[in-house]
Amino acid sequence: MKIAGLQKTTLIDYPGKVACALFLFGCNFRCGFCHNPELVTGKIKGNYSEEKVLEFLKKRKGKLDAVCITGGEPLINLDFNFLKKIKDLGYLIKIDTNGHFPDKLKKLIDEKLVDNIAMDIKASPKNYSKVAGIPIDLKKIEESIKLIHNFNNYEFRTTIVNRFHDAEEVKAIGQWLKKLCGEKPRKYFLQGFKKQENLLDKGFLKERNVTEKILEGLKENIQEFFKEVEIRV
Repeated sequence: MKIAGLQKTTLIDYPGKVACALFLFGCNFRCGFCHNPELVTGKIKGNYSEEKVLEFLKKRKGKLDAVCITGGEPLINLDFNFLKKIKDLGYLIKIDTNGHFPDKLKKLIDEKLVDNIAMDIKASPKNYSKVAGIPIDLKKIEESIKLIHNFNNYEFRTTIVNRFHDAEEVKAIGQWLKKLCGEKPRKYFLQGFKKQENLLDKGFLKERNVTEKILEGLKENIQEFFKEVEIRV
């Protein structure tokens, strides 16, 4: 398992908790608007050992509540024994995932190695592969959605990009998720794309930033499909 980076403190990545964030190498998706292309491609110098991270966590006991593990896509090479060591230290664990590895996700849940899950929903079914940048097995995505919905603490979230997500597209996502879950999913976040120099596809530098006004308008159109809809600007 290759750990690319460690953010020592974050107040926003684990709801209601003081956490740190671990960034793992690798992702099987190729979303052009990705803000962490060095994690996707592996072109980054940082490389933290598991021992170094565990030593940090031992020193931070009582000051941190949780560890958020993200990427890239962490389930590609996540070491479950490493998670067990984190749990043994008394920390909560949150996983950010693209949902393409439902078998690993199920194992995490069954072995009680995760306390909170955030899954990125890229698009409606008909547009999923286009947004993700590779051919997507939607059965895997749908299996993960169902697994996560039956888990206690989770959020679904979509990064809104103007070229991909209009009101009709976001409504189709809401209808799809509600149908898969058999009821209104608990929590869904709309987060706006913001330009930065470090993007996987430089063509997205021409993309307009998504404003709070746009997100609020989309939120109004999909509230009927979720118990709670929030925005992140």
